[in-house]
Amino acid sequence: MNTHTLFAEALLDPQKNCPPGLFCRNGADPASRFAVYRNNVLRSLIGALTDHYPVVAQLVGDEFFSAMARQFISQHPPLNPRLIEYGNELAHFIEGFSPASCVPYLADIARLERLRVQAYHAADAVPLLHEQIGAALSDCQAPDLLHLQLHPSVSTLNSSYAVVAIWAAHQQPQGLLPGLDLLEGQNALVLRNGQHVEVFAVDPGSIAFIRGLQSGWPLGRAASCGQNVAPEFDLSQCLALLIGHNVITELYHPPRVSP
Repeated sequence: MNTHTLFAEALLDPQKNCPPGLFCRNGADPASRFAVYRNNVLRSLIGALTDHYPVVAQLVGDEFFSAMARQFISQHPPLNPRLIEYGNELAHFIEGFSPASCVPYLADIARLERLRVQAYHAADAVPLLHEQIGAALSDCQAPDLLHLQLHPSVSTLNSSYAVVAIWAAHQQPQGLLPGLDLLEGQNALVLRNGQHVEVFAVDPGSIAFIRGLQSGWPLGRAASCGQNVAPEFDLSQCLALLIGHNVITELYHPPRVSP
């Protein structure tokens, strides 16, 4: 095992000794200096995870979250210098972290918070004006064949737990969940409207419809999928949500392919 590997492993594992071969120019004890450096690195990584997953941290408390984060860091060292991308695997890690099993919705809250981070940093795209969309839909000869391009920030999440309600409750100072059925599944829509990331609870049909659009399906096929998943799916209501929050960036008919 080379020196760089030993250094990296010891840096993220407080149980490991200072790697051999280190020295300090001023004659200070290498082990002491390495311990300080290791502590600073761990604190910065734990801080990044806390910033990305604030509700997860609130749900389990600072001490538990810090201990869980240290375990995560030891198994998932950063592979990219951009800390904003660190922690993508935390939800999956939580599912296998037995001390967190008493909070069964914790992994899905982590998934929702990761989608929020990704939405905030998603590429920019200019949304169509409401008037443009209305004119295109009303003038279209074959609306079922129309394709809708959604903003890059748009993402969805299916959960068996009340993830949107839990997340929303923790945006208040008290973080209370009065009368909330935590086991009532919710479907989340995450998007960036201007500079603000927004989270909505939507029906399963809307999730299927949006995912269809993102898969490149035309309006009619995506709407049929939504109705198949949930007969109560309301296309007009879902379109109004997408239009009202400025995430439709393009409307087009694909070019015909000559035989």
